[in-house]
Amino acid sequence: MAQLATMGVVEMTEIVESIHREVILRPLGRFNDKHLNKWQRGFTGRTYGTIRHIMLMVGNNLASVLRIYKNFIVQKTAQPLPDSLKKLVNVINGVMGDHLVNNQNALAIPMMLYTKEGKPQNERLSGRIVILCHGLCMSHLSWQSQEGNNLGEAIHISQPDTTVLYLDYNTGRRISRSGRKFSQLLQDVVDNNPNITQIDLVGHSMGGLVARSALFYGEQERLDWIKRVGNLITLGSPHHGAVLERIGNYVQDIIAKLPFAGSLAKLGDMRSAGIIDLRHGSIRDADWKALEGRSVLPQDFRHPARLPSGIKTYFVASALIETHYESKMTDLLGDSLVSVASALGEDDAEHALFVPDGHKAVFYGVNHLNLIYSRRVREQVVEWLLDNGLSDYAGRPRIHSYPRSLSVAV
Repeated sequence: MAQLATMGVVEMTEIVESIHREVILRPLGRFNDKHLNKWQRGFTGRTYGTIRHIMLMVGNNLASVLRIYKNFIVQKTAQPLPDSLKKLVNVINGVMGDHLVNNQNALAIPMMLYTKEGKPQNERLSGRIVILCHGLCMSHLSWQSQEGNNLGEAIHISQPDTTVLYLDYNTGRRISRSGRKFSQLLQDVVDNNPNITQIDLVGHSMGGLVARSALFYGEQERLDWIKRVGNLITLGSPHHGAVLERIGNYVQDIIAKLPFAGSLAKLGDMRSAGIIDLRHGSIRDADWKALEGRSVLPQDFRHPARLPSGIKTYFVASALIETHYESKMTDLLGDSLVSVASALGEDDAEHALFVPDGHKAVFYGVNHLNLIYSRRVREQVVEWLLDNGLSDYAGRPRIHSYPRSLSVAV
């Protein structure tokens, strides 16, 4: 927490200095490289630099002291966080998880698998396993609902011999980094549990992209675990980007061009790399590694990431409206965060994810978050997993599901 406070002060100091510098130099026609360099060497620039240096030194030293205290004074037996605090830590990771990793902050979440009891997975596994992957700012606990709308429990009831596991990871990191890590984690699981016969992946929102990234790198590196994957199901995953992140980036670019307000655009740079990757659904290292800063390639220049052959893939989208109404606005609005076309992997020929219409489902009257709690969605996912590729869904039309009543929780 000391590091978080320090990082916040340092970032705000830089923004305040940028505004101060622009207000002073721009009216004089001196807002250029020559005078900006003079500013840095001048008294005011050195003052701001001193503030940043002191805050970083205080934060790092305080963090070191707290680590020493933790190691030598506090009991060494690790205690699990209360559920409410665990959820808060995952939110912080989603917002600034890459910053936490870069600063070696203890709040950075390691990637782990959990059992349905909420304990770290360390038991022997065999047979079929289903892994649920959560979305941005969420945790392995997010699949559980107080109303009992638990997808994992529904899968277990329908298939008692199937083991349901929950992935927990830092959603603020690059999606491709999480995908690589997940791929290696699955390989370790298979190496330690050779009697696993099948792996199914179910991902909500960003979780679906992480699962796709893991499949991409698992196939590229010819890892053994990928041979055991039977089904991939994504729920509201922005395969071709999320509207909200695109709007945020557009607004940030506009603000950056405004006199005296451009420095405020730096506030947008504080969001995590994971959020930035959602702009166009980037799941490969090649979409960002060659760029400066924390950006991603424009949509048309993304590197395609085909779905592995031999794996049954199903895409779920949802819409806030309650009835089937074909319009660009309906598709764009989607579930409030992801458009219907993006969730169904539909794009131009180069980037489209070719999934049969019978493997796609649109649920009306369901928002983005409620995709993991909706009874209709839950029943469809269970049906697909139970069928396990035996039926010819590919020859069927797209599924359209409507609410029984006219009331919709949004």
